[in-house]
Amino acid sequence: MIGATQYDLPLAPGLARKWDAVTELVDMHIIGRRGVVEQEDPRFRLIGTPDAIGGAGFYAALPLIAASEMRRHRPDVVITQSPYEAFACFALWRRRPPKLIVELHGDWRTASRLYGSPLRRTYAALADRAAVAGLRWADETRTLSPFTAGLAKDATGKEPVANYTTYFDLESFTEEVKPLPKRPTVAWVGVLEGYKNPQVLADAWRLVAPQLPDAQLVVVGQGPLQPIIGELAEEHPDQVRAVPRLEPPEVAGLLDDSTLLAMSSESEGVPRVIMEAFTRGRAVVCTAVGGIPDVVKPEHNGLLVEPGNPEELASALVRILGDPELAERLGRGALEDAQQARWSPPTYARAVREMVDSTLADPVSSQA
Repeated sequence: MIGATQYDLPLAPGLARKWDAVTELVDMHIIGRRGVVEQEDPRFRLIGTPDAIGGAGFYAALPLIAASEMRRHRPDVVITQSPYEAFACFALWRRRPPKLIVELHGDWRTASRLYGSPLRRTYAALADRAAVAGLRWADETRTLSPFTAGLAKDATGKEPVANYTTYFDLESFTEEVKPLPKRPTVAWVGVLEGYKNPQVLADAWRLVAPQLPDAQLVVVGQGPLQPIIGELAEEHPDQVRAVPRLEPPEVAGLLDDSTLLAMSSESEGVPRVIMEAFTRGRAVVCTAVGGIPDVVKPEHNGLLVEPGNPEELASALVRILGDPELAERLGRGALEDAQQARWSPPTYARAVREMVDSTLADPVSSQA
């Protein structure tokens, strides 16, 4: 498996349960980005790059590292976590192609437009073509939702071999659901990047704060748009709290202390934090983008708002924060849906194994 995910070793307990379950059923080797490594794990080949070049350094080093790992392990199947890793390694696979599965977690067109530096937009068209090429060269695709399945089919002309949500550690979120807090509180969890649009959140909160003087906003995340939240916290020191990072048990605690989860994104696949909020019996207020409408059902487990519209977001937040009975009803709907969608590490591992078996059983060769 090849992806730009950053791993710390030893793995956090939730992530360890995932990979332990998968490697019981599949001889899996993972290429990723190097985080804090305090002990080695033979399943992982991690690429370290200077902070100054970050992701660019990873993709520059990836082709040679992937070639080395493929010679060493001679895999039957290669899974890439996005079309970009597939494109980066395609020249190598043309010489000795194993089966290739490309995962599609969201709309690839956002990577060069809503992430990182605005300089990325200068090569957005090239990045789009690279992503589509990676998808079309794949033997199969794996998607996460009806939204991403539709994107994959439009690009490749065929249905995904598998469609299931990403794994996330539910163990930290499955304790007894706690009552809603007395203080109306909104949780916002995500990287402070353009695609999450924290500016819309900040503008909306400026409308909410005077209407609900007791309400509180807790923003968890880091990123280049941190000054937006810093400025908001300075304006409303008693109503805004910024937290750089939380571990899964701490996120569960934050959700327990919150009335609802809010998201202001411009683009999403299926955000894991939504399912975490559902598992804690909390409603969500989200923008109707990407795969979010596949899981957020208005008036059942949350509310959907138009992206880029702080007034509409503020109105939805005020509606739920000011109506405890509505918050409780939506929270019950969220909990019902979480129980139906609950994963365990063995269940996730079986889904991966079934995807690999289906790909190997397909006699159709890659389009490369």
